[in-house]
Amino acid sequence: MRDPNLAKLSDDPWLAPYLGQLHQRADHIRWVEERLTGNHMTLDEFANAHEYYGLHFRDGKWIFREWAPNATAIYLVGDFSRWQQLDEFALNYGDGNGVWEIELPADKIKHGQLYKLKMYWPGGEGERLPAYTRRAVQDPETHIFTAQVWRPEKPYEWTFVNPATPIGAPLVYESHIGMAQEEAKVGSYLEYKEKILPRIVEMGYNTVQLMGIMEHPYYGSFGYHVSNYFAASSRFGTPEELKELIDACHEAGLAVIMDLVHSHAVKNEEEGLSRFDGTLYQYFHEGDRGEHEAWDSRCFDYGKTEVLHFLLSNARYWLDEFKFDGYRFDGVTSMLYHHRGLGTGFGNYENYFDGSVDVDAFAYLALSNKLIHEVRPSAITIAEDVSGMPGLGAPLEEGGCGFDYRLAMGAPDCWFKLANDIPDEEWNIGWLYHELTSHRADEQVISYVESHDQALVGGKTFIFELIDKEMYYNMHLEAQNLVVDRGIALHKMARLSTLGAAGHGYLNFMGNEFGHPEWIDFPREGNGWSYQYARRQWNLRDDPTLKFHFLADFDEAMVNLVRDRGTLGTEAPIFRLINEGDKTMAFERKGLLFVFNFHPVKSFTDYPVDCTPGKYRLLLNTDSPEFGGHDIVQGEQTYTGTSFHDGANDRNQIHLYIPSRTGFVLERVP
Repeated sequence: MRDPNLAKLSDDPWLAPYLGQLHQRADHIRWVEERLTGNHMTLDEFANAHEYYGLHFRDGKWIFREWAPNATAIYLVGDFSRWQQLDEFALNYGDGNGVWEIELPADKIKHGQLYKLKMYWPGGEGERLPAYTRRAVQDPETHIFTAQVWRPEKPYEWTFVNPATPIGAPLVYESHIGMAQEEAKVGSYLEYKEKILPRIVEMGYNTVQLMGIMEHPYYGSFGYHVSNYFAASSRFGTPEELKELIDACHEAGLAVIMDLVHSHAVKNEEEGLSRFDGTLYQYFHEGDRGEHEAWDSRCFDYGKTEVLHFLLSNARYWLDEFKFDGYRFDGVTSMLYHHRGLGTGFGNYENYFDGSVDVDAFAYLALSNKLIHEVRPSAITIAEDVSGMPGLGAPLEEGGCGFDYRLAMGAPDCWFKLANDIPDEEWNIGWLYHELTSHRADEQVISYVESHDQALVGGKTFIFELIDKEMYYNMHLEAQNLVVDRGIALHKMARLSTLGAAGHGYLNFMGNEFGHPEWIDFPREGNGWSYQYARRQWNLRDDPTLKFHFLADFDEAMVNLVRDRGTLGTEAPIFRLINEGDKTMAFERKGLLFVFNFHPVKSFTDYPVDCTPGKYRLLLNTDSPEFGGHDIVQGEQTYTGTSFHDGANDRNQIHLYIPSRTGFVLERVP
């Protein structure tokens, strides 16, 4: 029976035994919100800690506040005090709520000066960066981070607060500012604006996803081990330069989202939040629960009001200050479960209701989504969750978490399993189609072949899995190599089938559209602190004598076609064909017919494909010579469907010549 209070969730018969727990979760969300707001303020009014804590210039004077309940004394030390502990920079303790503060004349502190907190607690002392610092800079010699006063004379003036045009279904270009450049160095916000943004616009993507924006001590962490949650990474430039980049993206019609890492925090104590006031449990769980053994990091206590104040304010801050258009929430699976998702296959519904769910984390995610959409109604929120938690994408009022999208993480797993472990002639096309189209009725998903995850920590890009060492020797135009031919063909087919079947959005990590080789490896002691693999080799894509440009040209044609036709996010794919023996697959969507022959050697003549009645024109062909194909099928062909009754149903088919390892998009024409 349908429960009006749970709406779509009660439509799933497998959830019937757990409706009581779903109600409890919904009740807990409401209880937490009431606890935070006291029923006398809104959630967005509550999520304003960043305007209270930290260093601010207000009414002609400097005001600094910090929450440190275990501290016994705190001093501001920095350039303004000649790094001495002076009484005039001692913070005063408040009314017993753990808040310390100080007011200083305007001439005591200047823009650009460096500073830290000198903090004392029972039995110890240490230097700390303020929890709400908006800028932290790294000394080029010692590599130590220090907070920096940031109040430029001329604040940045926004021209485009929102994307110039509505984006529709998100076509996400996942990026990392530092490694976006060709040169073996750390790239900047302005270099990204000048050199990378024009490429993204030309390629047809409508959303930029920026990784590693929040400040992190170790560059090689890809931004996952955050230390300063309110500071844009100074490695890439100033806050104004990040704003300039986002403004330019908006002018070009692109939405900009960032990776929001609220799933854990870096263990570093001087730079980060760990043992901030001398206790390990100020922001994090006490004991083993506060440690993420797999990630070597700290785990937030989502049941603590002050922690929710910090995290919700952080979610609001980036929307307000930098006009971001939403977030990819990192590590949602780790947040949702006491076991962090480790060693659990999530093979049945019991895994979601066996007592392992952290209901405080669930409530935080729900309230964060509510806040984000109240502050910025057009915002995009994407959950990186591998567990498939029911309700993650359902609205709060229906007992869900309120995410707009979930990453369809089964799709890349499927592609890499096929490429690595299963001979081409044994591919299970039904399994592939299931992974490309499967999602819960109460959620929307972002599909992809590969993200940065597949190439980090010694992994390989999809093209490198397919071609391996032959990429070094046989990617020039004159080379004849069967391994390369196979890799190029399957690379295009994988992307076309994934994008064509994608439920509601699509994602690509920068450079993978042209088959960027090898892996991502940041400078570290083990590689001699080299930037060789922490960059993007755009010269490969731009060189007309190499085959990489065929992949890039195909990706551009594919993405622009789907974008211009508004294929995603509306009508679901209509299943038309799977033949396991022939390794063929077809589906139809919004006037477009997608047809694939994954067979490694067999081509098919006069092959029947079910479709909506009408004439069809060949629109896109992976085997076209402009995309590095063999030009077996003549372009711009028209096919007329044949209607018949098979004894049970009325059917319509067109008959195609489909070469092996080829994908088509056909358009229904009047």
